[in-house]
Amino acid sequence: MCAAEDPQISQPARTAAGCSCCGGGEAPAARAVGAPAVGAAATEGGAAPVSGTAPFRHYERPSWDSYFMQIADAVATRSTCLRRHIGAVLVADKRILATGYNGVPAGIAHCTKVGCLREQLGIPSGERHELCRGLHAEQNTLIQAARHGGIATDGATVYCTAHPCVQCTKMLINAGVKRIVYRDSYPDELSSALLDEAGVELCHFEEDVPTAGVAATASPVQDPAPPKEPA
Repeated sequence: MCAAEDPQISQPARTAAGCSCCGGGEAPAARAVGAPAVGAAATEGGAAPVSGTAPFRHYERPSWDSYFMQIADAVATRSTCLRRHIGAVLVADKRILATGYNGVPAGIAHCTKVGCLREQLGIPSGERHELCRGLHAEQNTLIQAARHGGIATDGATVYCTAHPCVQCTKMLINAGVKRIVYRDSYPDELSSALLDEAGVELCHFEEDVPTAGVAATASPVQDPAPPKEPA
């Protein structure tokens, strides 16, 4: 019989005896509930990390602009446009009011099935917006806000993966949008001119830098300096 299993041998004697089947040696000391395990490294707060988990690493949350632009990117994945996928997010007080992506109206066959009308007609990007089966992301965002609860858009911010066209710009101005954050450019000079005249803040979103602790920001677009008059 193993010495550690013999009931006639006292506990200290069992521990001292030991054997190959029970490992023998000194019994581990009792640990109070909540006390760190032996050998566990304590953190700055005094608590030891849970066994088997990696140590905590520094993590900086994305800025609000980066956060909402990432959501706009996700929204854009729903687009069925054959030219470009655009996503837009309407935000007020750091809360999402509505989202939208470019595509055909409800109940209409998607361009992925019937082809692109603009391509068939040879219309370049940025021209003849009325000759298109789809709506733009910004338009759908405003429609969603109006259709589902009649959400007020005064003073809101729109995050869009591309600069709005002049048609969307006019709608956003009349909807009371006061700030537009975009990432990709779009060939529409009239759009920028109208936004400037209406006093809408236009910000170009700068991509995240692949370095820990550096967050993306959106900087207001600066108007180019006026040309000098000839002497």
